[in-house]
Amino acid sequence: HCISQWGYDFRPSYLEIAAIRNIKPDVPVLALTATATPRVVDDIQERLAFKEKNVFRMSFERRNLAYIVRKTPDKPSQLIHILNSVAGSAIVYVRSRKRTKEMAALLTENGINATFYHAGLDTAVKDECQRAWTDDQVRVIVATNAFGMGIDKPDVRVVVHIDCPDSLEAYFQEAGRAGRDGKKAYAVLIYDGSDEHKFHKRIAENFPEKDYIRDVYEHLAYFYQIGVGSGCGRTFAFDIGRFCFTYKYFPTYVDSALRLLEHAGYVHYESDPNDNARVIFTVSRHTLDHLEDLSKNEENVLTSLMRLYTGIFAEYVYIDESLVAQQAGLDRQQVYMILKNLSHRKVIHFIPRSKTPYITYLQDREEEKYVIIPKEVYETRKEQYVNRIEAFLQYAKGEHVCRSRQLLLYFGEETSQDCGHCDVCIEHQQDLTSDANLKEAKDQIVNLLNDGKRHHVTEINKILLPPVQVQEALRFLIHEETVRVDASFLFL
Repeated sequence: HCISQWGYDFRPSYLEIAAIRNIKPDVPVLALTATATPRVVDDIQERLAFKEKNVFRMSFERRNLAYIVRKTPDKPSQLIHILNSVAGSAIVYVRSRKRTKEMAALLTENGINATFYHAGLDTAVKDECQRAWTDDQVRVIVATNAFGMGIDKPDVRVVVHIDCPDSLEAYFQEAGRAGRDGKKAYAVLIYDGSDEHKFHKRIAENFPEKDYIRDVYEHLAYFYQIGVGSGCGRTFAFDIGRFCFTYKYFPTYVDSALRLLEHAGYVHYESDPNDNARVIFTVSRHTLDHLEDLSKNEENVLTSLMRLYTGIFAEYVYIDESLVAQQAGLDRQQVYMILKNLSHRKVIHFIPRSKTPYITYLQDREEEKYVIIPKEVYETRKEQYVNRIEAFLQYAKGEHVCRSRQLLLYFGEETSQDCGHCDVCIEHQQDLTSDANLKEAKDQIVNLLNDGKRHHVTEINKILLPPVQVQEALRFLIHEETVRVDASFLFL
């Protein structure tokens, strides 16, 4: 879905993927996605230069998965109640890294064994958290949407969203990690009245006014002292905190403005680079073996580097400091200091990792008044974003249509059959079987059997009322001995 401009996580650079067809024209191409709407399916095929439409599609229906929406002003208490009510492994999704730690601490304080996971954790820490959860050492993992790709734990009994995602695509994919073993599982969305306000705030944050975007572009040039008609191809480290402090901006709005400028072709904005540290040995293996002034920890780090990474004597290799630390029996900070010291002593050359965002000018700087944000970049994409949010709000607030049917319809799959176990269906069944609604069904059953004959039980199906209502009415009449049963026959 990232290939499609209508996907919920569109990435412009992915549009270049189809160029592989010119290099390898005879190689088959297979595109896989779990959450594409019909429009996205068509767009993916067009973007990947399919000669003709060719789609293999499975049903989106998950019959063992009960979709539930719980409306409450006290989300944390509801979360604790849900996890105490449903046994087994669980995932709790939140929107921010800070919330992962807070919610995991809250659950732990309430006797629920939990850990947390987000993209900002070191690789070794993430691996350890995931392994502890996968191996059932920890029951609950609280995570951002960074937790998901490659996760295939079959016995997850409940996935809870305590914060709303941006789209039904994201929700369906994350909720679908429950019950992959085919047994009964639950996908629960906890919703309150403030969520709708937060959604509309997201629209403003993701699509600031065009004049604001142009203003950010202008001040970016001041920040780097780029004159009109120059700058194309130049790359700069981008300290968003200093930029916002200097020009009195909010980071979330600047981040969105830069993304839109990227879509419009003015800059390339790498907001979250992950340039791992790099190392090369500057001494030969023979020299290394005869170094006598190495500490035990330094020896362990060097040994770990040689075991983990091939070719490290010939060229720079990217390393994971957390993995080296794990191998050497040290912590990450110790490894970092040892690598810096060894680099200073010319045993290795160590380039620390950098997570500093950067900006590259894709064309020479324009005057502010000539900066054009095209309709397809702004208005069309904003409309799509608003539509996704409205679809999600309709799902969250809706109380009359089966949750599963709502999701299936969103992904272009029509069904006339309710799932029978979402909160809407359960509420509907309770309404159908109320005393007032059962009276009509009872009367029609009695009228059908009131001719003194024996009727086969299948004749009850002639009654044009909801089956659950008819069955409950019949059960009541048999219990009261108004209707009698002989094998497969009914009579008064």
